Amino acid sequence: MRLSKLFTKTNKNVSSDETSRNARLLIQAGYIYKEMAGVYAYLPLGLRVVENVKRIVREEMNSLGASEIIMTNLQRQELWQKTDRWSDEAVDIWFKSKLKNDTEVGLAWSHEEPITDMMKSFVSSYRDLPVNVYQFQTKLRNELRAKSGIMRGREFVMKDLYSYSKDDVEHQNFYDEVTKAYLRVYDRVGIGDRTYVTYASGGAFTKFSHEFQTITDAGEDIIYLDKHKKLAINKEVYTDEVISHLGLTKDNLEETKASEVGNIFSFGTIKSEQLGLLFTDQNGDDKPVVLGSYGLGITRLIGVIAEVFADDKGLVWPEAIAPASVILINLGLSKEVIDSAEELYKTLTMAGIQVIYDDRDARAGEKFADADLLGIPHRVVISEKTINQSRYEYKARQSDNVELVDKENLFKILGINS
Repeated sequence: MRLSKLFTKTNKNVSSDETSRNARLLIQAGYIYKEMAGVYAYLPLGLRVVENVKRIVREEMNSLGASEIIMTNLQRQELWQKTDRWSDEAVDIWFKSKLKNDTEVGLAWSHEEPITDMMKSFVSSYRDLPVNVYQFQTKLRNELRAKSGIMRGREFVMKDLYSYSKDDVEHQNFYDEVTKAYLRVYDRVGIGDRTYVTYASGGAFTKFSHEFQTITDAGEDIIYLDKHKKLAINKEVYTDEVISHLGLTKDNLEETKASEVGNIFSFGTIKSEQLGLLFTDQNGDDKPVVLGSYGLGITRLIGVIAEVFADDKGLVWPEAIAPASVILINLGLSKEVIDSAEELYKTLTMAGIQVIYDDRDARAGEKFADADLLGIPHRVVISEKTINQSRYEYKARQSDNVELVDKENLFKILGINS
């Protein structure tokens, strides 16, 4: 990717009505474009980050033996009426519309009902279970407030996983494995040391759920955290009963702000009973399937990461999800500088390193400021000075230290076997 060919530009000016730091920085850096409150388009660099997060999540979901699918966004009214979740009183975030024949439809905010109904075509015996499926899909939720940038959108990309089990034991075993997989995701994207399993309300899903909350001043939730036990309670269910049930004590709980980056629910058999998803067990008896639902907001997670790691210069991406590992900058337009930069660009790319090449005819200060704003982990500069010394100028995004390194050491830093 060459910045001279990229249609997006960095922009220091953002509308004053965009108050969240994550959205302001992502807009300034050209990662996203704001369509309206809570609705953002993902531009080339932003899409790279989305796909990198999806890759990590996909690997962890596949490690559970889950199968990837994609469902429709249009939802049948009658399915949700069967489970008492169609009315706006029960679920107040629906977007609804009508077909040309006046049939009312909903735009998906979740998928328990349609996937459970679909499973009736594939599950009839205990031999067909368990089944675990997941998808990446754009969800639509008519949020009353959408002032946290991509951390709370009306349109957002979600990974949602659904498990169908024969009994509570089989369900709980998978539920526990999903919990571990989610924690691995947060470790891999760089926020594992500040993300905690949190006991919470199930809202429109179930009575209780488990959230994964990341500590951040930009968070909309208040949690009470026991750092030693790595367990927290959301303020909405913070009662003596819950504290006792979890084996916690008030003296060890610290109040802090956090943002939800995942949520998992146990539905039991109620959805299967309502929608008629039954299986025949080994004794020939018909039984309802046990359902679990597991959500992880991809774009929301990116917003939280942007908030957590950003500094006064711009974004700071963990290497696992950055749109590129290296931003390569040429200073000067002499043939020697251009040829050397082109050669390194080609070498790094062939070695499997994602590179953004700032080949623009621009001042050094502008290029350095944009590199910081973009948040790429490694910065490499080629100039007349570096060529004369047979070196490259190297700087890590999270460091103020600039050093001159030879090719061998640069490759070692970037994890390339020379």
